[in-house]
Amino acid sequence: MNTLDRRAWLKRGMLTAAGAMVIPHVTFGKSNAKGLHINSKGQTLYSPFFKEYNANVFPDSMELLAKLNANENPYGPSPKAIEAFKNAAPMGNRYAWKELFDLMEKIAVEEKVTAKNIMMGPGSSDLLEKTAMVLFADGGNIVSADPSYMSLIKVAEATGATWKPVPLKEDWSHDLAAMEAAIDADTKLVYICNPNNPTGSMTDHAELVDFCSRVSDKVTVFIDEAYLGFLDDAAKKSMVSLINEGKDVIIARTFSKIHGMAGLRIGYIVAQEDTLDKIQKITRGGMGISYPTIFAASVSMDDVAFQNKSRKLNAECREYVYSVLDKMGYSYVPSSTSFILFPIEMEGKEFLEKMTEQRVGVRAFDIMDKNWCRVSMGTMEEMEIFGAALQKVLA
Repeated sequence: MNTLDRRAWLKRGMLTAAGAMVIPHVTFGKSNAKGLHINSKGQTLYSPFFKEYNANVFPDSMELLAKLNANENPYGPSPKAIEAFKNAAPMGNRYAWKELFDLMEKIAVEEKVTAKNIMMGPGSSDLLEKTAMVLFADGGNIVSADPSYMSLIKVAEATGATWKPVPLKEDWSHDLAAMEAAIDADTKLVYICNPNNPTGSMTDHAELVDFCSRVSDKVTVFIDEAYLGFLDDAAKKSMVSLINEGKDVIIARTFSKIHGMAGLRIGYIVAQEDTLDKIQKITRGGMGISYPTIFAASVSMDDVAFQNKSRKLNAECREYVYSVLDKMGYSYVPSSTSFILFPIEMEGKEFLEKMTEQRVGVRAFDIMDKNWCRVSMGTMEEMEIFGAALQKVLA
């Protein structure tokens, strides 16, 4: 379609948003169904193979002893970023275009690109969705792994795209050969989330560089690196160097995870200038970012000590959860992120409600007729509460 049917799109968008209130932008699925659906059992249905269990009453975060259901950084924002936010708040009556451009220049230096390769937005999900709206206004298809982060895919479908899902390999990495084989004349985008959400798994770096370099000569490749900051060698695992090679790739980054600024809403994409021009003809990415958030983000970039602390403590909590699961005899998907996915031997809704009774917030899924829990990493105190609750509930 040449022109978006605004009313129909908004209707679909509200459906997606309603589902996201229960499961904020984290879905699996093999279905091409647009939006999110609730089945007769009250489960959020993505496909016949995947459902999310919903509690009868969504837990009040203020009542939880351990809020581990949204992949939030429990240590952030950086104290220095908070101070910068406070200091800039009195200027909240002003637009922050110059300040935003200054931040873009700073990000460009860090990414070793030019500011013309940067587009800002209120979180990376906003930019994923705007990319989908622009690229799929005239239809086409999108190739991605299954399961993966669904924000871009769902908006692409709502806009008029067809989703071509490719199952992850047995080791939970992207099946790059199968994804390449799925590309056809109607493919407008290949989407790769690495590390992957919701599995937490990584795809081999060398293989991914080779894939992105070759495939981007045929079709745009979007690499979502929201969780890359939790790796010790994050800069070496990014695909951003392909920009300077002239490759048609888009790389998404966010301040929500390692920087702990999920509620302050800021992120960016790195891409070729002509790619960003196409997106910015339709929408201005930086318009939704608040004045003080820009200053907080800039200061947080400089606070390497805070980032290192978050990374170290997150890794320690992952190891603790691994040890708890090992002692209980439960397997898990090795994670490179701030969450862990593992199978459970209890019906998901019952598990969710029992964990909520223990004042622990987690997520529960039915994937291929198997029940799973996804737990976010909190503080060590929260993870110890989680471990005790898990052993009590699954005893």
